[in-house]
Amino acid sequence: MTSIPHDTPGEPDPLRALGLERLRRRTSMKWRTYPDDVLPVWVAEMDVPLAEPVVRAVTDALALGDTGYPAGTAYAEALAAFAAERWNWDGVAPERTAIVPDVMLGVVEMLRLVTGPGDPVIVNPPVYPPFFQFVTHMDRRVVEAPLGAGLRLDPGILEETFREATAHGGRAAYLLCSPHNPTGTVHTAAELGAVAGLAERYGVRVVADEIHAPLVTPGVPFVPYLSVPGAERGLSLMSASKGWNLAGLKAALALAGPAAAADLARLPEEVSHGPSHVGVIAHTAALRDATGWLDALLAGLRANRALLTGLLADRLPGIRAHAAEATFLAWLDCRALGLGDDPARVFLDRGRVALSSGLPFGTGGRGHARLNLATSPEILTEAVRRMAAALD
Repeated sequence: MTSIPHDTPGEPDPLRALGLERLRRRTSMKWRTYPDDVLPVWVAEMDVPLAEPVVRAVTDALALGDTGYPAGTAYAEALAAFAAERWNWDGVAPERTAIVPDVMLGVVEMLRLVTGPGDPVIVNPPVYPPFFQFVTHMDRRVVEAPLGAGLRLDPGILEETFREATAHGGRAAYLLCSPHNPTGTVHTAAELGAVAGLAERYGVRVVADEIHAPLVTPGVPFVPYLSVPGAERGLSLMSASKGWNLAGLKAALALAGPAAAADLARLPEEVSHGPSHVGVIAHTAALRDATGWLDALLAGLRANRALLTGLLADRLPGIRAHAAEATFLAWLDCRALGLGDDPARVFLDRGRVALSSGLPFGTGGRGHARLNLATSPEILTEAVRRMAAALD
């Protein structure tokens, strides 16, 4: 029998704070998409209470009636301090940032700055499904450069794809997921340096989605793309959304490398109308005042990864979970179970547990499913029990 690890010293593990009965009172997508007999461990919402500094900042703003339009650089300044402390990077220059509604809408706006209709946008499947959806809906063309061995970036595949994408002299962009969703891979400085070199060689503009950057396992270095030599023309999107469970409080930051400042300056003024002022307040408080809460969360996620490994070995040895270094997601290779292209559908129909189907993640998604680890050990244990029961 797999044991449930105990809390680590410090702030209490937020993943242990809420029971299933209270969670089912929530009205967000995670808890309202499926019937009540389904246990949801799919979409990227965490089963945690908000960090107290965030609650206090938002409550104070509401009490003051401070619910107007966003202004100022407090968010960028908080990210700059966080980046310096956590990543030893002092490259967040507030004058080269812009507030955007959220990371994916920020991605869209960055791609509009550096590409035109019909231009190719390169992605690394299996990858976050909205990459395909948003790029296609903005009239750009998705080009796949699949991950290589060990689900890591493959410079050879990237170079071949960059060469083909720019063969006729047009513009092209590379939408980098860093850390990678769904695999939890943290790209190394050498890998990102190779990306920057290839991008410069072929004239490909890099837009990096770095929303999961706060969720890197302690001891594993996160390397911001814009910190890499040769990445000066890059653009990045960052947010406190994933790290502190703030998806419903919309706000993100677009960052430009020194040679991309003029591109960011062309961002339409109306884009800044989309973020929530209360969201900006919440994200700023998270980055500035709730790092202790984040550390407790990271410890809880590390324990949940270990718990999942043991549960799968005990109950579902045919599933192979990729060894993630970041995010609160687990990428499950279920092909040995013989459940077809979409094992998540089988687990839902037979086990009444909802995972994310691997199919929308593109090449490499068949026979896979994504599981959200950001829940209590008890719920995670029940999820695996249901998955195993689906095979009986």
